[in-house]
Amino acid sequence: MFKKQSASNLSTTEVIYTPDSSLRSPRRLFAEMRRDLVASRELAWRLTVRDISAKYRQAWLGIAWAFLPPIAITAVFVLLNSQHLLNSGQTSIPYTAFVLLGTVFWQLFSEALEAPLRVVNESKSLLTKVNFPVEALIISVIMQVLFNFLIKLSLIALVFFYYKIQLPWTAIFAPFAISALLLLGITLGLLLVPIGMLYTDISQGLSILLMFWLFISPVGYQPPQQGLLAKLTAVNPVAPLLLTARDLMTNGSFKYLEGFLWVSGTCLVLLAVAWLLYRLSMPIIIERISA
Repeated sequence: MFKKQSASNLSTTEVIYTPDSSLRSPRRLFAEMRRDLVASRELAWRLTVRDISAKYRQAWLGIAWAFLPPIAITAVFVLLNSQHLLNSGQTSIPYTAFVLLGTVFWQLFSEALEAPLRVVNESKSLLTKVNFPVEALIISVIMQVLFNFLIKLSLIALVFFYYKIQLPWTAIFAPFAISALLLLGITLGLLLVPIGMLYTDISQGLSILLMFWLFISPVGYQPPQQGLLAKLTAVNPVAPLLLTARDLMTNGSFKYLEGFLWVSGTCLVLLAVAWLLYRLSMPIIIERISA
């Protein structure tokens, strides 16, 4: 593993590569990580604008693609529930609004999980030609996911207006739960980058995993109290975050607060570990794709 050291000489910067591991000097490593995180903001913004513009400009339906997935998933759950193939339980708001809210929160998590590996794959040519802080890619990912989420919030606003649903005062705390869902997805996505860049099976299998994960998460139903699904919900890290976010915007309940705090705290610790692994693995990844 190569460690980069910078030495300033008047108006030029000399970059020296040594075979020493960055972990030999953790204080210097964390200082470099913090410095590069701050320095990557402008580049991250430019990457975000470029990717969002390219995504919607090249599509005939344009920004409508941000609305279609949650509408399609909601329609499936509504159909299953109307045919009594799904036991949704008692909901405090009309079922369509209930499942749409859960779907939008789920997509925030799933997009954040998939995005790091996708963006690194799409940036292979840039990584091999330009030396820049790799944190810029992750900041860009976060901004793109938030942009898509804000678009979908307008859809929720329309549905809430149609059903005349009033937000409880606890809705002011919803951004904390929403941020936790985003960070959980980014953390798991960062952990997948090193192995996902070596084996394409990861990116291909991820879509299958997320499809299964969607249906065992309380997106379109209240969590059951017993049975296999209740056990899966108990160990599902998405469940307390999604349930708390939805409750804060519908019935003002803090029923799942304990699980929310446990998952959020663990996520913060894992995020630091994931960032470190991402930082250390990227030089190796760039070297492999350059060969």
